[in-house]
Amino acid sequence: MTTKGDKTFGLRIKELREKKKFTQEQLAEILDIDSRSLSRIETGMSFTTIEKLKKLANALDVDIQDLFYAKQSSNKEELILKINTLLNSAQIDDLQKIYKIILTLLR
Repeated sequence: MTTKGDKTFGLRIKELREKKKFTQEQLAEILDIDSRSLSRIETGMSFTTIEKLKKLANALDVDIQDLFYAKQSSNKEELILKINTLLNSAQIDDLQKIYKIILTLLR
């Protein structure tokens, strides 16, 4: 069973991987895991070890804590990209709620 925290962590890893322009296969090779395992991490289906967290941070050029928390950005394009990444992984019922919230905020 996945938790919201696992999914958030996975999305963060995917975001950082894409920012470095790594494919899943390339990053998996650096981590010495198969790409299916990395995919399961990115989708929140599994987690990883502290050793792999260290390798992840090193490969993505971030501190370990940055694997868990994104720094706030004031760049509009970057924020839109982050929002789209989150929305693409959301379930339809969550998307409907988010849509209503956005409508309320922007009216």
